[in-house]
Amino acid sequence: MHGRTLLVIDDNDAVRTALDVLLTLEGARVEQAATPREGLDRLARGGVDLVIQDMNFQREATSGREGIELFRSIRTAHPDMPVVLMTAWTSLETAVELVKAGAADYLAKPWDNARLVTTVRNLLQLRAALDQERERQCRLERSRDELAGRFDLRGIVYRSDALHAVVQTATQVARADVPVLITGPNGAGKEVIAEIIQANSAVRNGPFVKVNAGALPADLLESELFGAESGAYTGARAREGRFEAADGGTLFLDEIGNLPPTGQAKLLRVLQTGEFERLGSSQTRRVRVRIVSATNASLLEAIRQGRFREDLYYRLNVIELRVPPLAERRDDVLPLARHFLEPGYELTAEAERALLRHDWPGNVRELRNCIQRASLLAGSSKIGALDLGLASSATSSVAGESPASLREPDRAEIEGALARHEGVVAKAARDLGLTRQSLYRRMEKLGIAAGAADGG
Repeated sequence: MHGRTLLVIDDNDAVRTALDVLLTLEGARVEQAATPREGLDRLARGGVDLVIQDMNFQREATSGREGIELFRSIRTAHPDMPVVLMTAWTSLETAVELVKAGAADYLAKPWDNARLVTTVRNLLQLRAALDQERERQCRLERSRDELAGRFDLRGIVYRSDALHAVVQTATQVARADVPVLITGPNGAGKEVIAEIIQANSAVRNGPFVKVNAGALPADLLESELFGAESGAYTGARAREGRFEAADGGTLFLDEIGNLPPTGQAKLLRVLQTGEFERLGSSQTRRVRVRIVSATNASLLEAIRQGRFREDLYYRLNVIELRVPPLAERRDDVLPLARHFLEPGYELTAEAERALLRHDWPGNVRELRNCIQRASLLAGSSKIGALDLGLASSATSSVAGESPASLREPDRAEIEGALARHEGVVAKAARDLGLTRQSLYRRMEKLGIAAGAADGG
């Protein structure tokens, strides 16, 4: 806490002096105020990093009324200011309620010096980390806005660093006439990345033809990709294939890992030469097509198993873009959910917490279906956790415990909850479905800075 400014607001001279000595020895700069008015005036001048305030400011007072008014005034004027409440047992219940309302922590009088120092130090560290996170989010938002101003992002909705990096790279490689391989699980958003590449490419005004390569039957593969002449097979009429349809534009080959061996050989030839023949024809045709492919499978593993040609892999994978699963970019969950909501509907706080806790094995596609279903079936315009129909929400309603308590929250979830609630441990604990003490234990185990007091 070296160099940080702390403000102690307490009517007791001895308390102010004791705290001044204790915290000054720890390197802090301590300022004092004897009344709520003095404290608010000092805060108005700026430069305070943390407040320690009493709950009662008149002799024999035990209601905590003045402390409540002071806290609310601080929270209104300085919503991000960490506030530690100092309270006697008579106002402990009031302090607990104020922590629920946004106070950073509380300590009972007489306090334990080591515990108080640890609480203040960790709250200052947490505030610094939150300030850094806010600055990072601001930089990311500015970068997103700049990117959206320069490129056509096809309306993609995201907030995470992970997807921003993918979108940035997609816009960078879009104008290069090289094949791009997009990898990632089903439903993660590979197709919209392909659309961004097409929309910002040199052939953006050309056709954009999408093919599910894995869904093409082996006996129709050649005619689907390369076309057929009349009489090439029973009932065949002259028709162009997908490569001809995409001439002068982009061909998006989805699920390329499921392409059968015969299709792989024919695809390799056209990628090498740009030439092919329609089924039933000896006339060689030439096209100029930008190839973007996608797969949810590991092509390297398929190569090792002999199911995918290595030479085709290196033809397709000049540039690889990996789209992370939604579970790895939880910052995108709520923006996407709100985007998918029907007009006039809104998510309750409980619903948002349930969405953030869910692992989304079906990725963005599962989230979209979940929100659309909830919008149709909800009994009102406010969509609650149970309306989402998520397994974790149903389990929690039956078992009487929150979904997060059914599994151990990881570092990202804990840090995310603390960031959402501006470092207020009590609120973050409720968000995660934990008791305040349980969250403290997990934070200590993971080395996450926060107040160490557990006076509730």
